[in-house]
Amino acid sequence: MKYRLFYLALLIPYINLFSQFDYSFSGYVVELPIFAFDKERPVMFPTEDNQMFFNLTRIRLCPEFYLWEGARLNYEHEFDILYSKSNNEILFNDKNVSRQIVNLRWQAVNENNFLLTHYIDRLYLRQGFNWGNITIGRQRIAWGSGRVWNPTDLFNPINPANYSKIEKDGVDAILLNYFFGSFTNAELVYNPIKGGKTNAGFRFRTNFNEFDLSAIGGYFDSNIVGGLDFAGNLFDAGVRGEGIISINKDDASTKFLKFILGADYQFTPKLYVMIEYHFNGEGKVDKFNYEFMRLINGEILNLSRNYLMINTSYMFSPIVTASASHNRNLNDGSGFAGINASYSAGDNFYINVGVLSTYGDIFTEYWYYPHSVYFQAEYYF
Repeated sequence: MKYRLFYLALLIPYINLFSQFDYSFSGYVVELPIFAFDKERPVMFPTEDNQMFFNLTRIRLCPEFYLWEGARLNYEHEFDILYSKSNNEILFNDKNVSRQIVNLRWQAVNENNFLLTHYIDRLYLRQGFNWGNITIGRQRIAWGSGRVWNPTDLFNPINPANYSKIEKDGVDAILLNYFFGSFTNAELVYNPIKGGKTNAGFRFRTNFNEFDLSAIGGYFDSNIVGGLDFAGNLFDAGVRGEGIISINKDDASTKFLKFILGADYQFTPKLYVMIEYHFNGEGKVDKFNYEFMRLINGEILNLSRNYLMINTSYMFSPIVTASASHNRNLNDGSGFAGINASYSAGDNFYINVGVLSTYGDIFTEYWYYPHSVYFQAEYYF
């Protein structure tokens, strides 16, 4: 209760004095109908014909208030409307909110195949100083340089197979950002979590010889964590990598390593290719040892050890782009391939059509995921 009162206190400055502050207002609406099906994997499909239809609408309202010199208050409220004849934890998994100590999520409607949920995903006060800034409240903290996986992002990274997820979950934290120069800064983060526990960490970032370099460390989920990441150019190609080692504070023999290595290249002004390898030391080699319930609960993003993602995009015109991607679990041989076409219908209006096809032997990782066809319309204001 005391934490909810804290967030209410953040709102007080503009509830009664709204007209005294400058402000801006933005947001977006996303409409995402999905047809999912698979005749061979009925274990994940409770419907009689192994087919499901979903329609997900996301409405996000983002007012921003400029209070006094160097101070601003950001507030983002999202409304999610889901139509579904059956539940599917794989396609719609928003449980990974372990970095939020305050429950600011409400379920307004849950009947007749309709689910209306709304929640505060950003609510923070940022005060700038001549040396940096301090941010207090529910905010986005995104560490790492990977395009697909982010081992050093210890604050709710997104599963690359979850295309229905747009925003990373907000983190209830205090963030101090100190600038040493134009390309060098240090971040200190304090993140209280449920059960009276806390997470705390740091990130030091600098630039050397046109490479962005970072070091992170801290205490997260009863583990001592340290890591590095880099991003830069090698000849004409972009290269990046990041990794962490995590050691249980009570048992040093319980530890794991995660890292990614990636590269991308713009072959022509229209053709772009990206490749990324991920080693997940927390995963299992044997599919019969997969921790599937941890995946469902949002505690982990992948089940196995080694992954490779390749993505290619081609711009047919300034308003039409097509892309193809392939992600493969190198241990159990399962994976998914996707094709997407994007059309810019206006300055703030975008239309996407895509297909995601999964494959794999029984009980392999992507055997659990359905095939799907989706249409996505995005409008920003």
